[in-house]
Amino acid sequence: MNLDDVVDGQGALRFGRFPRRPATVDPLRRRSLVPSGLRRMRLKQWVGWTLVHPDWAGSMILQDAGYLASAELYVAERATGVRHEYQAGARRGTLRLPTDLFQARVPFRRGGFGLEYRFDRAGGAHKIVIDVAAHDDAPAVRGELTLDARAAAPDLAVSSRLPGGTLYTTKATYPVSGTLRVGDRDVVFDPARDAAILDEHRSALTYRTGWTWGTFAFHDTDDDGALCGANFAVRPGLPGQEEESGLWSPQACEPLSDVVFTPGGRRWTDAPGALAARDDLDHPWTVRSRDGRLDVVFTPDGLKTVGLSYGVVAMDYVQIFGRYSGTLTAGGRERKVDGAPGVLEEMKARW
Repeated sequence: MNLDDVVDGQGALRFGRFPRRPATVDPLRRRSLVPSGLRRMRLKQWVGWTLVHPDWAGSMILQDAGYLASAELYVAERATGVRHEYQAGARRGTLRLPTDLFQARVPFRRGGFGLEYRFDRAGGAHKIVIDVAAHDDAPAVRGELTLDARAAAPDLAVSSRLPGGTLYTTKATYPVSGTLRVGDRDVVFDPARDAAILDEHRSALTYRTGWTWGTFAFHDTDDDGALCGANFAVRPGLPGQEEESGLWSPQACEPLSDVVFTPGGRRWTDAPGALAARDDLDHPWTVRSRDGRLDVVFTPDGLKTVGLSYGVVAMDYVQIFGRYSGTLTAGGRERKVDGAPGVLEEMKARW
């Protein structure tokens, strides 16, 4: 498949699984009878990271929802469950997520919230720069992380048709080094132990949308510390279309499908207010693919929730951070997953 552009020379969007992220990903360039302004409002774009560390959980996102832009960050100590959250908003059009992402800078600053991604695949390293001021009871978070692009697991890059829309996503996992200072504490990242997982989306989602998603990464000590992991999701789809799921090993990102999430306690969306139910932290989840190549149990450490409703726009969202244990089969061998840090989330939205 052509790696230069997700849109072909005739203006049609390419669908399928790419061996790596195309150099340019801009679904708005596709030929369409729908005015570009309306398509831009519908396109949901974000670039986020999940940080994999044995003692701390962390996640961040820069997002362009079409009608507004936003940035979020949280860090949490696993042992205590204490979580610090930071966020900032901006007007529509003020956040630019470059279509040639892997050779671009993505800066965001509003007030005391500063976050910048510096991508340089050709140079072999990406950087995340965080400069977020303290607020209320949350300490300042500052530091720089370096992601080793030369030692990264192969990309998961998928373009698919959805019922009433389209999806494009890139997932990738990198060894990470550097230090984040959280208040007066240093969180040191070791590239032989820790990782950062990329989540890029450029998707034309329907007004009512939702998904269940999870990811984790680990260095396989039985395979010379090879960086391995998994990304898995369930959302409404169409027959024959690629899913945004895969298994990482040094050899490849192998396609994965038919993933089943089984919550151990009450489902988040069973009733209003269930998103923040303490029961959700007291019961492990199981996540399995029907072919058995992914078979893990997810044990929660803590969670972040977002619940909002502004007329036609609403969101029920929860991301649980925790640990995965079990097995995955990738790179020609079954691999033991032993407490690998990761996340599991569910989203239901009108946007």
